[in-house]
Amino acid sequence: MTIPTDRKIYEGEIATYWFDDGMLVSLSKSPKRTVKNITANVALVKEITGNQRVPLLIYLSNSPVPNKKTREFSTEQLPVIYSAMAMISKPGLSKFIMNILFALKPPPIPIKNFTNDVEAKKWLKQYV
Repeated sequence: MTIPTDRKIYEGEIATYWFDDGMLVSLSKSPKRTVKNITANVALVKEITGNQRVPLLIYLSNSPVPNKKTREFSTEQLPVIYSAMAMISKPGLSKFIMNILFALKPPPIPIKNFTNDVEAKKWLKQYV
């Protein structure tokens, strides 16, 4: 994934963001997720979106597995900032992340895994 040069780009510790066709796009970075950096990221996304829930197209990267407290906090924050999430990754990675985050209960927003962004964008359009 190449970061576009024709629109505003927002840099955070755990991701780079921009808007594309009514959805927020995220290029995930690899630092270990913590409650602290997730909190900062939620604040950044709220600033970017004007505190509106938006659909997210996320290009996942490999990063260390966060601890249980961080996973729970992250799951609680999803519906605060996103209306739906399409995850793009190499086969197996997004399924692994889904299993870690949502092992005991279903995700709080519609989430689907993809290996290419064409299908992901097509699915996510229904939430724009």
